[in-house]
Formats: sequence, C-alpha cells, structure tokens
Amino acid sequence: MAPARGFDAELAQLETLRDADPASTLEPTRKALGNRNNFIVAKAAKLAAAHDHHPLTDLLAATLRRFLAEGAKSDPQCWAKNALAETLSKFEYQEPEHFLAGMRYIQLEGTWGGTTDTAATLRGICALALVQCRGLSNTQVLTHLTPLFADKALPVRVNAARAVEQIGTDASALLLRLRAELASDEPELLGACYSGVLRLEGPSAIPWAAKFLTNPNPREEPDAAAAEAAFAIAETRTEAAVTLLIATHKKTRDPDFRGTLLAALALTRQDKAIDYLFDEIADGNKTAREALENSAPSSEVLERLRAL
Repeated sequence: MAPARGFDAELAQLETLRDADPASTLEPTRKALGNRNNFIVAKAAKLAAAHDHHPLTDLLAATLRRFLAEGAKSDPQCWAKNALAETLSKFEYQEPEHFLAGMRYIQLEGTWGGTTDTAATLRGICALALVQCRGLSNTQVLTHLTPLFADKALPVRVNAARAVEQIGTDASALLLRLRAELASDEPELLGACYSGVLRLEGPSAIPWAAKFLTNPNPREEPDAAAAEAAFAIAETRTEAAVTLLIATHKKTRDPDFRGTLLAALALTRQDKAIDYLFDEIADGNKTAREALENSAPSSEVLERLRAL
C-alpha cells in the first residue's frame, strides 16, 4: 500500500502547484518529470505548459524520447507521451526528429477480443507540431505529412489535413483539393479538406466546393460529406456563399439536407441569409426558426424573432 500512498501524495502535490506562484513550481515540476509513473509525468508536463516553464524544454524532450523508447509498458494509453508532445508543441520546440518519431509511433495494447492502437492522438499532435519546425522546408513538411492521410485512425487523418492547411502554400491547397477529390473517406476528413481549401484560397474556391453539395448519382440524396461542404462554404461568410446555399436549398428536396442548408445560412450571419430565413419562417418553416435560434443570433435578430 505504500507505493499507492506515495503516488497519491505526489499527485496531490502537483494539483496544489497549479494555482501556485509559477516561480515556486519550476523545481517540483522538474522533479516530477523524472518520475517513472506515466500519469505523474503527464500531470507534470501539463503543469509545465500552464506555467510556461520553458527552461524545462530539453528535459521534456528527453522524457518524451524515454517514453517512446519504452513503449506501452511504461506509458499505457500514451498519457505521458501525449502531454509531453503537447507541451513541446506549445513551446514551439524546433527539433523535428521528436515529432517525426511521434508521427510514426504505433502502440498496440490488449483489449477484449484483440488489440487497439492507443497512439493515434500522439500522431495527430506531432503532425500539427511539425509544421512549426522552421528547420524544415514546406516541401519537407508536406512530404512527412502526406503518408498520414492513409493512417488507419480518422483523427490522425483529420489532423494531417489541418496541418497541411497550416503550411499555407499553394501546394497545401492542391494536396487538400486532391484528397477531397478522391473522396472515399469519412465526412469529417473531407470537411477538413473543404474548409482548408476555402481558407487558403478564399471565395474563389467556392465554385469548386459547390460540386460537393450534391452526390454524383442523382438517385442518391446528399450525404454527410455534402453537409460538411455546406458548412465549409458558410464559413467564408460571403455573398457568394449565401447565394449558392440559397439556390441549393431551393432545389433540394431531402428534408434533412434542407435543414442543414438553413443551419449553414444562419451561420453566415449575412443580411441576405437572415432575410431568407425569415421568409421561410413566415411560410411556417420551423426548421428555419431553429436554425436562427441555434446560431447565437444578434439582439436585433432575436427581436425580429420575438415579433413573429
């Protein structure tokens, strides 16, 4: 029972340090990072991030290397590795080999009926962190990120798309366009690609994104990827987006997708979209009213709603 009491005491001490004067927490945090318990180390890494303990950067990197080398035995569920990588990312650590190692890392742990990979979160964290490594060219970063589009874990693929967007180059937009054109993946990933292209290229990419609002097979109703496209287009908050979404709503018959389009229109916060929604409400469309109410409307919009 003594080890358990020791663990509880160390954990309690770390919790008290969260609201303490940052200067007084540096050495206790340094000591906790050397602990063999992965949960204690995870707490220490988060504490270092909370108090901006940049002098601990090299120790954080060394600790991450240690847990990567030791694997699941010392760090089940990757608690320590995730927290260490997140803190190094926050500190804009510039040694890419640590993040590259994390991007390639797979940790299989036993579960009922087989094994599961618990390192997906780590790979995603490291993918986003690699973008800030100034010693790598944009082409080198893209080269390292591209294989993650084939990762078995959806969150890793999504974070790969977000990392590619953060590079911010023409090549980034082209890669996201290509991944979106290939489709055959989860809507969340395709949505990240649509949004990334629109943020990188601006309203000029709206006509490209518009083709994802409907399925190529006219016998099929729009799917979840079409909904992702609608919200990505709405994020531009432009007149072109509103015009497109209204036109799509007018010709769409699927009730679920019609509701999605109304929600997207509400999120644009454009006067033309708001007026269209009020016209729908006046015609008895309850979904249009719900779309406005759920979009954190302005006080003026709320007054118009109350007046109906």
